[in-house]
Amino acid sequence: MKLTGSQFMKARDFIYANARLLDRRRFEFHFAKGGPEPVVDALRAYQNADGGFGSALEPDMRVPDSQPIATEFALLIMDEIGMADPGMLQGIIGYFKQELRATGGLPRATVKVNAYPHAPWWNTDDDSSGSLNPTGRMLGLLYKLQALTGHEDEEWLKRSLDFVWGQIPRANPADYHDVIQCIAFLEHIPDRERAEAEMKTVDHWLKQPGTIELDPEAEGYVHKVLDWAPTPDSYAKKWITEADMERHLDHLIRSQQEDGGWTVSFPAISQGNASEWRGLITVDRLLTLKAYGRLEETF
Repeated sequence: MKLTGSQFMKARDFIYANARLLDRRRFEFHFAKGGPEPVVDALRAYQNADGGFGSALEPDMRVPDSQPIATEFALLIMDEIGMADPGMLQGIIGYFKQELRATGGLPRATVKVNAYPHAPWWNTDDDSSGSLNPTGRMLGLLYKLQALTGHEDEEWLKRSLDFVWGQIPRANPADYHDVIQCIAFLEHIPDRERAEAEMKTVDHWLKQPGTIELDPEAEGYVHKVLDWAPTPDSYAKKWITEADMERHLDHLIRSQQEDGGWTVSFPAISQGNASEWRGLITVDRLLTLKAYGRLEETF
């Protein structure tokens, strides 16, 4: 089964009718011969003077101030398009240094999030301690994007690395977000011998029944095959059978909505928030179908 040309055009129209400029630029980069520069230009609007990112780059956090999770989003987008703006990266490093907690690492969110509309799971009573999520993936992406050259001997980076190494054995193997943080960190960290040893623990988690949800019809906030392996080169793909992968790709195509977009598995906090998430997710779903050769037309 493949997404037909007419289904693709419905998705395109949904994106142009509902998605943020950033996600329209992402769509154009991947499917309409757009360049990476317009994506970076759209992303730049979310960066604050402290180098971090806010202003609902993570759509469930409407706070304009910088947040660690939103800053992680920025790194993910630069990685996605294969273009990392040097000034933007240096700003992120400055933000990382500024927000580094005494315990090591960045908090999951800061208390500033409470002053603006936000999803209830972002309520933050205490931001004094670091969190594996998003510190692990942020460090992994900073290494992958070659942003840490020249910073290797700086105290903030040493403390951050020690923090994440110490958090991996304490990670919750039933928490998708914890495991994804571990994977991104271990895939890109320079100490390959230590990383490969820790990956054995991650592999054990991934093999456990229920870690990767194999039922494409499962409802609620679960993380299915294509969340773990949105592209064929995803680390977790080796623990997914081809039969399961094919079932989930077929289900993904069938789950396109009548309006052309895809939905999210969690409640929105407003109509605008729902449109932003659905626009973002629809681009992501098209990217997954493209990566697995499930688009009828070639882009």
